[in-house]
Amino acid sequence: MKKQFYILITVLLSCFTAYAQETGSIEGKILSIDGYPLSGISIKIGKKVSIAKTDTKGNFQFENFPIGLHTITIEGEGLKKQTKEIKVIANEATKVTFTLEEQMETLKEIVIVIKESPNKRKVSAVRSGLKPIDIPQSMQTIENEVIAQQQAIRLSEVIKNANGVYVGSARGGAQESFWSRGYDMSANNMFKNGFRYNSGSIPEVSSLEKVEFLKGGSALLYGNVAPGGILNLVTKTPSFKKGGEIAMQMGSNAFYKPSIDFYGPLHKSIAYRFNGSYENSDSFREVVKRERYYINPSFLLNISSKTQITLQGDFMNDHWTPDFGTILIGKQIYDLGRNNYYGALWSDGNTKTASTSALLNHSFNKNWKLNFNSSYQNYDREWKGTERIQITNPNGTWSRPLGQYKNLEAILGEQISLQGCFTTGKIKHQTFSGIDYENSIATAHTFVFSPITFDTINVFSFDPNNQTTTEPIAVNTQKVVTTTNRFGIYAQDLISFTEKFKMLAGIRWSWQEAQAETFKLTANPITITKGIQLQDKAFSPKIGFIYQPDKNTSIFASYSNSFTPNTGTTADLKPIEASIIDQYEVGVKKDFWNGILSTNVTVYQITNSNLAQTAEFKADGITLNTDTTIKVLNGETKSKGIEIDINAKPIEGLNIIAGYSYNDSRYTKTNKVNGGLIEGDRLVRTPAKTANLSFFYNIPAGKLKGLSIGAIGNYIGERFGGWNDQYVVNTSGVITINDRDFPIQGYTTVDVSAGYSYKKWSILCKLSNITNELNYTVHENYSINPIAPRQLMTSLKYKF
Repeated sequence: MKKQFYILITVLLSCFTAYAQETGSIEGKILSIDGYPLSGISIKIGKKVSIAKTDTKGNFQFENFPIGLHTITIEGEGLKKQTKEIKVIANEATKVTFTLEEQMETLKEIVIVIKESPNKRKVSAVRSGLKPIDIPQSMQTIENEVIAQQQAIRLSEVIKNANGVYVGSARGGAQESFWSRGYDMSANNMFKNGFRYNSGSIPEVSSLEKVEFLKGGSALLYGNVAPGGILNLVTKTPSFKKGGEIAMQMGSNAFYKPSIDFYGPLHKSIAYRFNGSYENSDSFREVVKRERYYINPSFLLNISSKTQITLQGDFMNDHWTPDFGTILIGKQIYDLGRNNYYGALWSDGNTKTASTSALLNHSFNKNWKLNFNSSYQNYDREWKGTERIQITNPNGTWSRPLGQYKNLEAILGEQISLQGCFTTGKIKHQTFSGIDYENSIATAHTFVFSPITFDTINVFSFDPNNQTTTEPIAVNTQKVVTTTNRFGIYAQDLISFTEKFKMLAGIRWSWQEAQAETFKLTANPITITKGIQLQDKAFSPKIGFIYQPDKNTSIFASYSNSFTPNTGTTADLKPIEASIIDQYEVGVKKDFWNGILSTNVTVYQITNSNLAQTAEFKADGITLNTDTTIKVLNGETKSKGIEIDINAKPIEGLNIIAGYSYNDSRYTKTNKVNGGLIEGDRLVRTPAKTANLSFFYNIPAGKLKGLSIGAIGNYIGERFGGWNDQYVVNTSGVITINDRDFPIQGYTTVDVSAGYSYKKWSILCKLSNITNELNYTVHENYSINPIAPRQLMTSLKYKF
């Protein structure tokens, strides 16, 4: 074949990979569909414009290629996508052959994408461009490939692959809350594309490219976050390669979800992507339904070879039935049927979220980059129905309370950062510094019913389909508007004294101000009361030492701290300061057999040595205090544990993820005062052990080519629901204990899947919870929601 074609091979490497490392080479060959070598094909590698041509036998070669396991994907317009896994060994040549199966006249461009091991693959949540192996912190990424194979429809399903993070509660079916290392992540630790988002909604999964989990302290880069870790959801981005897919998911309980994903060029310098989905489903719970719409458009503008702008937006309208789960009386959860619903038929909830963001990346040169991010988000959730289930009568009689809530939040975020590489003598520096600002205006409405209860039922004989459908009317009596401003400035530097000894050091100064205004809407005229202006300032340092005996091993030790604002006042009625929380972490990251197996073992301890708790005395230092809003910073909690993460690709097409974590979170110093917590108590909702194991195998060749199988197992250990026990001190000074927690057994769920792909079509089936395990997610002593039973899900896709 004498016709000549131009092939562009793009290898995106940061300036950080320019440092010396062991390399090998790749010897490749390109053949036509009928087996003829394609000669004279121009190959362009990277930005240095190194050009070569395939010889008369179709051969080409990459010299000085990084060692390890690489997944090479070749794709282009008119070209069938091909993926091969190769292992590059130091000072050796690795051979790979591509056969182009389409009509060559349609071929315009070929792109080769290379995937590295998890310990060397960049994580956008670290923001600095550093690779995980150079960061003294544990982290994990769940890629889109796993999310798709798993057929995940909720973030909680994706999180089954992430070791050490688990669902804490389902909160009436409106949201999912997540915990890690003994800390609730839901308030400030949930991010989308690097920006904090309101976690009061259930995010859409179909638009996710990956989910990143940064374990431990991240206050240096993100300010006021709990020390357990952060979750960052990364949405799919535009591409100049034309393509897309349409899909239909169908499953048990009348689940239907069509979705689309289109992408491609609009212009030689403008690319787009459009994701959209619609979901309509019943539930294994009687009466409960869900309907949601979601769209996610995005655009990429190549202003120049050094400047790019990414514009993104999304909108979701989620219509759902409030569901506070099953029955708890005293300390006993009653198994009255996993499908039993105890709410009113007219109970209804709706969540609307919308966001838009702009990201500008500018490279001054190969060593210095400037990023500017801007985001605006709007959140609106309203629900009305019978309230949380809290029953004290052992015979099951319950007067159902009424509730109506409306919460709104508008969040404006701005980020500007600079990353650079330079040397001082023989010492190398990789710096990252920036400023961020966030403004949040949150509004909470209060509604009052008269009467405050709907009716009285007996939960042991209740039939949800045999009840009155008259919907009561509530009066909006007040709203509370809370304005919060956050500002931070930070700088960090990865200092490479040698190729083996490194240190990461950084510090952040954070300022946060919050004030609430209460509007009494029933007053004439409306009255406005301003609350105390709360202001917190804190320095958040981080320092870590890294020893890398070779390019595939990293041993680290680090210290960091974070801060948590507190409510209440001191005895002299001054706002109480924020709690400063210290975290120590030691770990080993190791790639075996050139990246075929990647491991991460971490041991940590988190100590809140100035926990806010109820003060023992009033301001005079003599009178005993019984007001739980009067606090003092003299308590302590301690969370310590170990986490083991394993990722393996032993053969082509097989992906294995495994993990185990042990966490012990307890109150270690408390006051024996009225409302005080019990020293030695394990924190509620924190299982001691969690574990996960999954494998997904796509058969790459042979008679069974196109067949895929997979399974995922997830274990959540024993934990406590309710609230932690408290001391009760009467007027005579007698101390008793208010027993408020209750045990929840551990459980294991197993999902299996199988599918087949043929040309542009694919079908995938999943059977979840194959053992029909019954357990619960629990929020305090209500919203005790059973996990889903055995269910079937099928996905049909067509790729363009």
